[in-house]
Amino acid sequence: MTLAAWIVVVCAVLVLWTLFGFPLLLAWRASRSAMPLTRVIDAADGSLPTVTAIIPVHNGERFLAAKLTSVLASDYPASRLDVIVLSDGSTDGTDAIATDFATRDRVRFVRLPKGGKAAALTVAFPMAQSDIVLLTDVRQLLDADCARRLVSHFADPHIGVVSGTLRIRSGETAGEASTGLYWRYESWIRANLGRIDSVLGATGPIYAIRRSLVRALPASCILDDMWLPMQAVLGGSRAVLDPAAIAWDYPTSLNSEFTRKVRTQAGLYQLLRLEPRLLDPMRNRLFWSFLNLKIARLLLSHVLILAGVASAFLPMPWRVYALAAQALFYGLALLDRFVANGSSLKRISAPISAFVTLVGAAFCAQAIFFRDPASLWKTTTVRELPSAGSPP
Repeated sequence: MTLAAWIVVVCAVLVLWTLFGFPLLLAWRASRSAMPLTRVIDAADGSLPTVTAIIPVHNGERFLAAKLTSVLASDYPASRLDVIVLSDGSTDGTDAIATDFATRDRVRFVRLPKGGKAAALTVAFPMAQSDIVLLTDVRQLLDADCARRLVSHFADPHIGVVSGTLRIRSGETAGEASTGLYWRYESWIRANLGRIDSVLGATGPIYAIRRSLVRALPASCILDDMWLPMQAVLGGSRAVLDPAAIAWDYPTSLNSEFTRKVRTQAGLYQLLRLEPRLLDPMRNRLFWSFLNLKIARLLLSHVLILAGVASAFLPMPWRVYALAAQALFYGLALLDRFVANGSSLKRISAPISAFVTLVGAAFCAQAIFFRDPASLWKTTTVRELPSAGSPP
């Protein structure tokens, strides 16, 4: 084979390995050598650890009342669960809603100048004197048993972090459905990682950590939900996922998911600078998972570009076949915006469009090398907000 052919083949293998091969290997390993988990679900209320839920919010008036109601209605003893709400420079009705809840028991409200999520959490951490810190975002509602399920894992002294599972409500468009499918795929991978040893970070909208393992976040840290859990893992603790500890989110469009993914992938670039131990196989016991699930995905756009360039140098007729296949693939991604929902073609074009969008976001994440990390934070737009705010 020519050099160009070798490059195309290697690129194709890398893409397939990253998307399917390594995740399937994890699933096989998890089925054969899962580490045991000790849980205590039915502990007496008085013996349960104390929990402080921390909710940072910027301009979240649409969601805050429902979120606080969700947390306070948890199936967890009221005397052992309190809440801290941090308004990060909100300019809407967030502060009024938080103030109203703070007149009741168990809710504390702190208004802060706009400084970002990391700065807000760093202010809140010393205020939390409970055994367990529960970090959760304003938009996602929690199942009633979510807190109890998360806390049940801390009966195992080796567990330092427990991540919940994000469920996306049913979407009306194929793009929203593709986003939900992506999250189910992610949750499956994370669950298998947790069964083998530890997840690579946590589900941002819902995770719990022992207060003894909490650390002040680096300034402008984008991925608190990865930096903080990985500090615990690098220190010898386990970080696991409970698939039944559920937080419900609203459907988002691919445009919103693209913006979110640019930020999270940029945060990964930042994380490599903030925590170089992640790239040291002697200090990071999850190095190979980190390499295959994080770094490989980060570089996936470059692999696809290289495959496209190399295809132009293939001998005939393979050059035509390879370029035509890639043109068809990317053409379907572009065409997806104009394909009607419910059509047969949409079932093919929507997943392709979602894949290209997420890979494109990883490429655009390199903007962090030229821009202030804070500029990458954008408000996620959701399609609608049900009046009751209750999960389906």
